[in-house]
Amino acid sequence: MNIGDAAAQAGLPAKTIRYYEDIGLVKPRRDANGYRAFAQSDIHKLTFLARARALGFSIGDCRDLLALWEDSSRASSDVRQIAQEHLARIETKIADLADMRDTLKTLVRDCSGDDRPDCPILKRLGDPT
Repeated sequence: MNIGDAAAQAGLPAKTIRYYEDIGLVKPRRDANGYRAFAQSDIHKLTFLARARALGFSIGDCRDLLALWEDSSRASSDVRQIAQEHLARIETKIADLADMRDTLKTLVRDCSGDDRPDCPILKRLGDPT
């Protein structure tokens, strides 16, 4: 199948599929005319990659997960390790966002929002750390 059909089936833009091909994540065969010819196995890989990316896995993690997915002798502990490391990064980001939210809530609460020039938000942003 062509790249348009592959994109529709995998739920990915054709540009993303081309990128995945450029970095070696998928390697569709080429027809005599040079056009990509995607097999069902390529669609499975693309769908796998789409789901992994939707969960926020990096391209490097996706490469590792895809290699493990294709390896029937894999150890599930290897897969779990990648997922645990990613989960830890997500939890750190969530904690950082919660801190940002709390700081911003305090700044907004402390700002009177009137016609006076005093503004604790600007003051805090301008304070050296």
